[in-house]
Amino acid sequence: MSFNYNFPAVRGVQAKREYYITMIPIKLLNKLFINEDEYISPEYRAQRCINETRIPEMKNYILNNLENYVFSALSASIDGEFVFKTDNKDENIGILEVDMQAVFLINDGQHRKAALEAALKEKPELGDETISIVFFKDEGLKRSQQMFADLNKHAVKSTMSLSTLYDDRDEFANIVKYIIANNQFLNKYVDKEKDTLGKNSMKLFTLANFLRANKRIIKENENINIEKTKAFLLSYWNALINNIEEFKMLQEKQLYKCDLREDYILTLSVTLQIFGRLGKFFYEEKLDLKLLNGIRKIDWSRANIEWQKRIIKDNGKIQNNEDAIIKGTNLIKQKLGIILSREEEVKENETK
Repeated sequence: MSFNYNFPAVRGVQAKREYYITMIPIKLLNKLFINEDEYISPEYRAQRCINETRIPEMKNYILNNLENYVFSALSASIDGEFVFKTDNKDENIGILEVDMQAVFLINDGQHRKAALEAALKEKPELGDETISIVFFKDEGLKRSQQMFADLNKHAVKSTMSLSTLYDDRDEFANIVKYIIANNQFLNKYVDKEKDTLGKNSMKLFTLANFLRANKRIIKENENINIEKTKAFLLSYWNALINNIEEFKMLQEKQLYKCDLREDYILTLSVTLQIFGRLGKFFYEEKLDLKLLNGIRKIDWSRANIEWQKRIIKDNGKIQNNEDAIIKGTNLIKQKLGIILSREEEVKENETK
């Protein structure tokens, strides 16, 4: 056997099987790994078909973050002969020598590989950068299929709230996090990790839902002035929260969170989106935020029949859709003495 591939590698053991970790220059990925034929029936291949629609987004992530992009390791099997020659100082460090006739099959990471190859076409200098590969000995199709299942079975996507919290590249998300950090009430009661809250949660809102509400006010793709956007959103939420008596009562421990959740609509997801739609109107019409003082006269209790046929159905269930958001906003605008648009008038007639 003549060896043609020589990979500096580290050896490890899992489930009594050896595996090897090495680094591969990005420019060699296309030469090393074959692409499984997507026309082969799934039971005769060990990978899913590549979803081509994912590649441009992943490619752009690399190209837009050349100084700090991060990709995790690929997992692959070696179908062919190889030996691991250890270093004299450490038996688990050495050279993985692989026969030139061996075939390398990706078990996990084919979309990452495709994105790197696409980015390489536009930025050839990426070719000398490396991606880590975890190599296993190929033990046949059934074993490769099981590896694919095992590697993906326990993968859990992070919540939108946590992704938003950790993502500093999203400028609009950074603005929203700034609003929360600079409002005492929001900073205390917005959950920055979970997307859904249990009935006994110490929080009232999720970061994901608060982000969606702010996207209603100002479209994230607009060419915005960051400082002016920060100033408006912070002023809007300050004015809104300061004029809701129940929030004050909660902070002064005159009202329990459980009672606020059960007896009022203020912590509902649909209500937060209503506040977002209302904020959009104030932003676009450049209204004086002092007009929000009129919020104080609104009855936010679930028992208030004014919420019926808006966000509460006749059977008492909460509606959380665009129709409910418009009708809920209509009621607030009328309480503030704001004239409804033609579209809003049509929706308003449906409540009568």
